[in-house]
Amino acid sequence: MAINELRSISIFVTAAELGSLRKTAAALNISPQAASQALAQLEQHLDVRLFHRTTRSMALTDEGRRFLEEAQPSLVGLRRALQSARQAKDEIAGPLRIVGPRSTFQPVIWRLIDEFCQLYPGIVPDVQLEDRVGNWVEDRVDVGFRLGLSPHEGVIARKLFPVQLVICASAEYLRTYGAPDSIAALPSHRCSVFRNPGTGQVVPWRLKVDGEEVQQPFVPAICTNDEILELHAVLAGRVIGQLAGVTAAPYIRAKQLIPLLVEHIPDRYSYFVYYGSRSAQPARARAFIDLVVNRLVDNAEYVLSSKELRAAARGARALPS
Repeated sequence: MAINELRSISIFVTAAELGSLRKTAAALNISPQAASQALAQLEQHLDVRLFHRTTRSMALTDEGRRFLEEAQPSLVGLRRALQSARQAKDEIAGPLRIVGPRSTFQPVIWRLIDEFCQLYPGIVPDVQLEDRVGNWVEDRVDVGFRLGLSPHEGVIARKLFPVQLVICASAEYLRTYGAPDSIAALPSHRCSVFRNPGTGQVVPWRLKVDGEEVQQPFVPAICTNDEILELHAVLAGRVIGQLAGVTAAPYIRAKQLIPLLVEHIPDRYSYFVYYGSRSAQPARARAFIDLVVNRLVDNAEYVLSSKELRAAARGARALPS
């Protein structure tokens, strides 16, 4: 008969320590019959008598005493390891592995990590930012961020805030080249194109037309896989770019960039935080997720309102031709 050796050894050691099946059963929250059966199975499994037992008392045999001397230290060490693991799960300290996209998300993620480490100095963040979507298990992820829903089964995803794709230009560009008055006019302008670092593919501009999303390819004036370089090219007045709202918002609000063709901004994209089952997570991961949700869900700092966009877009018409 197959037996659970670890369970049986635990019952044996407890019985040897307490000297009573009734006390053993109470300590392990099992019935006396279950405790007795486990000991009998262990003796049969080892082909050794471990206890002299009567209805009133039990005492170790010589073989049982030798077995106890060998088994007890290992079992104590195992119990200590289990207790340590339980305590570590509830401690807000230690490594926290975070993954997310390199493009557009760096300013957002740093503020969260900085605040979290100020709250919990024992946290050691391990942050991997890249635009490929990795494997949740192989990458040992505690908390992840992605544009759109995570493709992995068994992962919980929570929407944080929408990601706008805003066509932007500087006032200098518009004074030099003028402003496109329609999507059809865009190919005649100097446009930047982003190359996805994860796939190496050129990313076409995405635009909303009659409620549907369309893709607009270009012969680029500048092509790059680095969002910050693209941003600098737009700020310098060399190109028009389609930038993520997270990136563009502070420059539009500071009047350093002007949004164009705002009626064509697509509205189907959002950032999500994703994670595994909260019940199995260490406390540090749960606490970080709570901070993320509290700080980012529907955060207006990263999203330009329709009113802001319309007001900022009027700046293009106010420029001298």
